[in-house]
Amino acid sequence: MRLHTKLMLGISILIIIMGTIIEFTFKHIMESNLKHEIGTKALSVAQTIANMPDIQGAFTLDNPSAHIQPIAENIRKQVGAEFIVVGNRNEIRYSHPNPDRIGQKMVGGDNGLVFKGESVISESTGTLGPSLRGKAPIFSGGKVIGVVSVGYLQTDIQREVSKLQQKIFVATLIILAGSLIAAILISLNIKRAIFGLEPKEIAWMYQEKHAILESIHEGIIAIDTDSRITVVNETAHSILGVPNEVLLRGKRIETVLENTQLYEVVKSGKAEYDQEIIINGDVYLANRIPIFNKKRDVIGAVASFRNKSELANLLKELSHIKAYAEGLRAQTHEYSNRLYTLLGLIQLGSYKEAIDFISKEVDVAQGFIQFLMKEIPDPIIAGFILGKVSLASELKINLIIDRGSSFKDVPAEINRDMLVTIIGNLVNNAFEAVRECQKDEKRVTLFLTDLGKELIIEVEDNGVGIESRIQDQIFKPSFSTKKTSSNSGIGLSLAQKAIHDLGGYLTFSSTMGEGTIFTVAIPKSRGSLNEGEQRYRSINS
Repeated sequence: MRLHTKLMLGISILIIIMGTIIEFTFKHIMESNLKHEIGTKALSVAQTIANMPDIQGAFTLDNPSAHIQPIAENIRKQVGAEFIVVGNRNEIRYSHPNPDRIGQKMVGGDNGLVFKGESVISESTGTLGPSLRGKAPIFSGGKVIGVVSVGYLQTDIQREVSKLQQKIFVATLIILAGSLIAAILISLNIKRAIFGLEPKEIAWMYQEKHAILESIHEGIIAIDTDSRITVVNETAHSILGVPNEVLLRGKRIETVLENTQLYEVVKSGKAEYDQEIIINGDVYLANRIPIFNKKRDVIGAVASFRNKSELANLLKELSHIKAYAEGLRAQTHEYSNRLYTLLGLIQLGSYKEAIDFISKEVDVAQGFIQFLMKEIPDPIIAGFILGKVSLASELKINLIIDRGSSFKDVPAEINRDMLVTIIGNLVNNAFEAVRECQKDEKRVTLFLTDLGKELIIEVEDNGVGIESRIQDQIFKPSFSTKKTSSNSGIGLSLAQKAIHDLGGYLTFSSTMGEGTIFTVAIPKSRGSLNEGEQRYRSINS
C-alpha cells in the first residue's frame, strides 16, 4: 500500500473514531443536560403548585378533586407536562390527566422523602410509563398533608434526545466529509513534498546519500538559512579535527569553523569556486554552492573542502603526463615522416641522397642531444625539452634552444617538477601565440642559464603580442584570449604558482604584432632575491 493511500486511510479511520466518540459523548452530555433541565422544570412547577393556597385549601373540602383537577390540568397544558398528579397523605389521587384514575392510589413508590418534607427529582414508572418526575410536599400548619408530582415521559425525553442526536450526526458527517477532503489534500501535499517517494525509497536514498558522502575524499558541510549545520561527513570531521562521536549537526557554522563565508553564499545566492581557506594551519580549496528549492529560493548552502597540496600534486602529475604524451606523439609523427621520406628515396633508387639524408639527420640529432646532455644534464628537464622540440616540429614551429644556454648548476633542493611546470607552460603559451599570427616563420626561443645566484628562464616568441588592456589579467585562473580550447586559461596560472612557491618572480615584455618575452628568475637559495610586492610585472615596449 502506497504512502498517500495509507495516510488517507489512517486519517479517515482516525476521524471516524473521533467522530463516533464525539457523537456518543455529546449524546450523553445532551441527554444528561436535558434530563436535568426537564427535572428542574418539573420540580419548579410542582413546588409552585404545592404552594398555591387554592390547592392547600382544597384538602379541607369534602371533594378536593373537584377543585384541584381543573387547576392541575390547566397548568399541565401550559407547561407541556405529561401529567400533574396531586395526592393526599395516603397517596390517593386528587388529579390525573385520565379522570378515571382519580381516587386511585399513586404508583411509583417514590413519595417516601416527599412525605418527610423534601422536594425531589426522581425517575420511576407509573401508569403512563417510565417518567422523570418533580415532586414537592404540600404543607398545612407545618405538616405534610399531600404531594404534587409533575412528570415528563422518558419517551418524550428520548424523542428530544434523538432530535439532538440527528443534528449531532449531521454535523459529524459534515466534519467527517471536510476531514476526508483535508486528509486527501494533506496526503497529496506530503506526496508532492517528498517527490512521490515511498518511505522505503526515502530510507534507501538516505543510506545511499550517507554512503556517497562518506566515500567522497573531500570534506562536505551543508547549512540551512539559519546558518545551522545540516550535513557533515566524516572527512569534514577529520579536517576540522573533531571526533565523529561529537554531534555537529544543529550547531551554527560560525561556532565550528570561522570565516567559512558559507552563510554569505546563502544571503547572496551566488556560488564561489576554488577559494582558499586555512583550517588548522593547512590550506584548503573551498567550493561553496547555494541550495535552491523549486521556487528558486535559497534554502541553504553546501561547501566542499580539498587540501590544496593534494590538488597541486595531482595537477603536476597530469601536466607531466600530458607533456610526455605530447612529446612521444610528436616524435612518433616526426620520425614517421622521415621514414616515409627515406623509403621514397630508396624506392626511387636515390641511394646517395638517402645516405646523405640519414647522415644529416643523425648529425643534427646527435649534435642537439649532445648539447642537451652537456649543458642541461638533468634528465627530467632535458627529456622534457626534447619532447617540446619534437612537438614544435610537428606544429611547424621553429623551437630554438639558445646555444648559450646552460643549466648545470641547479641545486638539488629545487623541485624539478616545478621547473618543468614553469618551462612547459611558458613554452606552450608561446606556441599558442605564434600559431595565431600569420607570419611565415613561427619562432619560439628558449634560453636557460644558471650563472650567478639565480636560475634564469627566458621564453621569446614572434607571435601576436599581448594587448595592454589584458596584461593584468593573463595570470588569473581560467582567463584566456583563446576561444577554441576548453583547457586554455590555466597554464600561466600554474606557472605563476610554481614561481611563487620557488620564491622567484616573473617579468614580461610584449609588443603588439612583434611578440612577447617572458623572463623568470628563481633564487638558487631562499632569500637571495629581493622579494617585492610585485612578483609578476610587465615591461611594455
